[in-house]
Amino acid sequence: MAKWTPKHEAPEPLEGPVVATITGGTILWFVLFLVQLPFYGWFDDRDLTWWVWTCLAGAGLGLIGIWYVRGRDAALKRHAAAQEAGAAEAPESRAPETHPGA
Repeated sequence: MAKWTPKHEAPEPLEGPVVATITGGTILWFVLFLVQLPFYGWFDDRDLTWWVWTCLAGAGLGLIGIWYVRGRDAALKRHAAAQEAGAAEAPESRAPETHPGA
């Protein structure tokens, strides 16, 4: 079987309000859980309790997602600040970087 190789480069990822998006989704999952909770008996009679627990799992995973994207956002900001500080230095005053084993 031949190995598939792409014919063009992948596009740059879209950046947007990732933290707000994940936070909004997490809140939505938790609200759906709270809305379904008073009807737990109805869901239980029809063997549909997984609907309730899916919403709670979505909220829990959303909390992990919020933690992750906040860290990612902070890392991107640190990287951009480091790049900006590096660009502020005169390029000719910096020694070329060498990597061992390169």
